[in-house]
Amino acid sequence: MHFIRRHFRAIIALVALALGTAGILLAQGGGDGGNVDFDGTGSYEVTGIRVDVTGENADEARTKAWQEAQRQGWRMLYARVAGGSPGQAPNLGDSALNAVVAGIIVEEEQIGPTRYVARLGVMFDRVRVSQYLGVRGQVMRSPPLLVLPVQWIGNTPSSFEDRNEWQRAWVRFRTGDSPIDYVRASPTGPTPMLLTVGQTGRPGRGWWRFLLDSYGAADVLVPVVHLRYAYPGGPVTATFIGYAGPDRRKITQFALRVRTAESLSQLLDEGVRRMDAAFAAALRDGRLRPDPSLQFEFGIDEGDLEDVEEEMLDSIADRRALAAPVNDEQATATGRYTIQVATPNADAVRANEAAVRGTPGVRSAMTSSLAIGGLSLMQISYIGDLDSLAAALAARGFEVQRGAGTLRISRAATPAPATPPPAEGSAPNPQ
Repeated sequence: MHFIRRHFRAIIALVALALGTAGILLAQGGGDGGNVDFDGTGSYEVTGIRVDVTGENADEARTKAWQEAQRQGWRMLYARVAGGSPGQAPNLGDSALNAVVAGIIVEEEQIGPTRYVARLGVMFDRVRVSQYLGVRGQVMRSPPLLVLPVQWIGNTPSSFEDRNEWQRAWVRFRTGDSPIDYVRASPTGPTPMLLTVGQTGRPGRGWWRFLLDSYGAADVLVPVVHLRYAYPGGPVTATFIGYAGPDRRKITQFALRVRTAESLSQLLDEGVRRMDAAFAAALRDGRLRPDPSLQFEFGIDEGDLEDVEEEMLDSIADRRALAAPVNDEQATATGRYTIQVATPNADAVRANEAAVRGTPGVRSAMTSSLAIGGLSLMQISYIGDLDSLAAALAARGFEVQRGAGTLRISRAATPAPATPPPAEGSAPNPQ
């Protein structure tokens, strides 16, 4: 069975590469829409850490502030997980903290010439930090479960066909402390055509098997919300129902209400939190188990499968070789550079990475240090020197600032459209 699933995934990966449909998954919390935070799955999160630090320059003050946030966050995390007061936390040096911190979240920040004032969050890698917390026991964890949220407003349902607030609430949810291994799909690429409201009512197992294996999941969760507005802008009542599996086994049902539509996000966030708690309870009491009928039951000849894989790889390589342009850049040495990138939100992270990867001469680009709302660090492999990279990024529409051995890039603000002058001979507007 493991052999069949492994090689079937290899075929799916090859087909996706050939068709250019990479990026089907959202790595546990990527973004959707303009107001979505990223998620550090498998991490502990401590938020609301206030820092006020000075240094010889802005960069030094920022670095010191982040280190101070890590120290405070460690003490707060220890008190939360191990009990007691923050002062009882073991004293960890900055090098040890750097090894267990997965990322910094910038909630608010003010940067001066020599001062940095901010409210930060710290993401701690669950596995690495557990050795200092004394958390070594086995923790129950579900198999990977695909989340397919459905939102109803009146008689109109929607899932990934249209981006909606319920979908965004699930993206915002941080799963580090949950025993459920959620698989959250990106609402781009083929997902809007595959994960639809109609799919949630499909009883046949064949297509479900294909979808779940494509997304690396063992089963599916269908959280549903029915929204009812008393009147535009007024009270909103939400009925939440959580289903599991293709047969829609009901796990939980509850209702919440807010007084104004402006509080809809908080309503949905609370709905996600309670639904996650219900799924976790169902996992503990045995109600949340993968449907055995979703497992593949047919056999595949290993020799034939390897021949298919080899033929597909050769075909893809031949097409790439024919399409690859031959130019003088191929003879130029490839350099690796670390640049600073303004990332005001999660969408900016993905958009900047995509734009940089599409820059001529760039072999690879990956965000190595993420700071939502601040300056992230990106590792770039580029054919050429730093000056050539700066010119290439500027040609891609970035605002580029040159520093000592590094670059800082940001997206240029879109200017407001100019008001056209009135046509000659036109009468003025009456007052």
